Amino acid sequence: MNRIKMVCIATLAGYPGIASAEHAVSCGGVAMLGAAQLSCSHVEPKASAQLCTFSWSLHTPNGDQRIVEGSFLIAPGTSNITVYQASGFDSALSNPIVVCRGKETK
Repeated sequence: MNRIKMVCIATLAGYPGIASAEHAVSCGGVAMLGAAQLSCSHVEPKASAQLCTFSWSLHTPNGDQRIVEGSFLIAPGTSNITVYQASGFDSALSNPIVVCRGKETK
């Protein structure tokens, strides 16, 4: 699984399925080689911690569709954290949808 994780992380940089949420959080997801991974970074230093939810439609090798969902809290300065990782998927049917909210700063 570590090899798959390394390939997924390396692929995130050029993967077209990048999701952006409110400019404070940037996420990227990839599904290939039997696994799926969604990683995110807090990219706005002046923004507060962000509470995020995600939804992602993935395809299994036997032809089924599975929607995975979750939530996470991401602190300022945090980068490249894996917020979802699982095996049993050969491709993504949609880009990951990530919605984040934080405390408004003035």
